[in-house]
Amino acid sequence: MTDQLPGPDTINKLRTGADQSFAMLAGMQLDVFTPLKDRPMSLEELAKTLDVRPLKLRPLLYSLVLASLLEVEDERFSNTQEAERFLVRGNADYLGGMHARLALGWEATLKTAESIRTGTPQAKLDFSNASEDELEFFLRSLQGGAESSGHELARLVDLSSVLTFADIGGGSGGLAMAITRECPHITATVIELPGVAPITQRIIDGAGLNGRVEVAVGDVLERLTAGPYDVVALRALIQVLSPDDAVRALTNIRPTVKPGGAIFVIGHIVENSRLSPAVAVGFSLMTLNIYDEGQAYTRQEYLEWLTEAGFEDGNITSMSGGLTLVSAKNPV
Repeated sequence: MTDQLPGPDTINKLRTGADQSFAMLAGMQLDVFTPLKDRPMSLEELAKTLDVRPLKLRPLLYSLVLASLLEVEDERFSNTQEAERFLVRGNADYLGGMHARLALGWEATLKTAESIRTGTPQAKLDFSNASEDELEFFLRSLQGGAESSGHELARLVDLSSVLTFADIGGGSGGLAMAITRECPHITATVIELPGVAPITQRIIDGAGLNGRVEVAVGDVLERLTAGPYDVVALRALIQVLSPDDAVRALTNIRPTVKPGGAIFVIGHIVENSRLSPAVAVGFSLMTLNIYDEGQAYTRQEYLEWLTEAGFEDGNITSMSGGLTLVSAKNPV
């Protein structure tokens, strides 16, 4: 009796998983989910609403059912609870706007083998040579995720005694804007590079939050003059730096935090085993194609860097979407 040879089950699972991921991306790009917020719709009704051909739309809808983002009953389609919360435009937790970032990241990840083979990122994001329109498009593609993190942060931590909040390297300002909406008593400041700050200001003005959210110029790898603030937050910042620059940035940030104040670091951070969360592990794979340095560093590395920079009482909390929150205090 011979042992049964394994079939390509894992390979097929990974292949079809990619198919469903691309279906989700297309659903976001077409905004399939928003028209379904009020009632289930037939293929023909939804196609008319989206102004597309029914026969072209049908394979996507059934792929989205398979991906657990839509449900179908009597040939009428409706959102799952998750899609209803996160993929309907206008909801506070809306994530559908990140489709441009997803497309960019997945396209870059296709170059992984060549990036490793050559030792240089084959889809490098070169912000220094990007036009203002290109940079603004990229920042706006990150805004939905930043706002979602801001709303979640306000639910996770007690900000009732916080009056001043800084979002360092905040890009679109989405995190700061969400914090001020959740906590009307807080005045927020977004600190960004000189080439980014005017774009940040334009996005904030368009959101009607001028006066609630200010913009200041600064570089975390240089001395910062803003502050001090009750709370300083960094989202998706440390993860694009080298380990040496991560410590340098945190050291420069510490004087911007009031004694007894807090620092919150949000990002793709892996367990010390480097095997989870899966989203963070995948982020590391993507970043080697677009950045010279940076990756999803471990929880232990973040705690050590914060201690080296002079912070204390480091703490770690898991967030939705595979993100992690690392918090610490500036000693009194």
